[in-house]
Amino acid sequence: MSHVWRVGVVTVSDRCAKGERKDEAGPLLKERVKRMDGEVSEYTVVPDEVDAIERTLITLADAEQCDLVITTGGTGFALRDVTPEATKRVIRRNVPGIPEMMRMETRKKTIMSALSRSVAGIRGRTLIVNFPGNPQAIEECFDVIEPLLPHALHLLRQNVDHDVSENATRTDG
Repeated sequence: MSHVWRVGVVTVSDRCAKGERKDEAGPLLKERVKRMDGEVSEYTVVPDEVDAIERTLITLADAEQCDLVITTGGTGFALRDVTPEATKRVIRRNVPGIPEMMRMETRKKTIMSALSRSVAGIRGRTLIVNFPGNPQAIEECFDVIEPLLPHALHLLRQNVDHDVSENATRTDG
């Protein structure tokens, strides 16, 4: 049975947030999400500020109940690149294999992939994954993890469905 995943896309960029540069990364991710039976339920652009990123991730995971939240940008070495720090503040469980796999596979195309500080983790039933801001790097990273996403999201959905039914039948005695 196919499931349409609710996905939040967050572009992290000071210049895009100020309207000084057109966001190319967010629309690219939106296109990739459509190809994996995903529906972009929320798309936003935020500045490179830990608190703004953190608030957005919490809203998308908790209030909007997205199955997947993908960020793009803010994963490099620049002082304003703080997306991984914000993500680490909101996730409850780390999923190191996803960014490790993205770095390992894209390393075959560029040594610069080693400079990515992307992280991935789980908040509630939401998987959050940091992508680089470069459109070519986004394509390459998405190609690497796309086969994993439906299974990972299904597991998170299954756990929630199980927890809900288990709690409904549990009695305190």
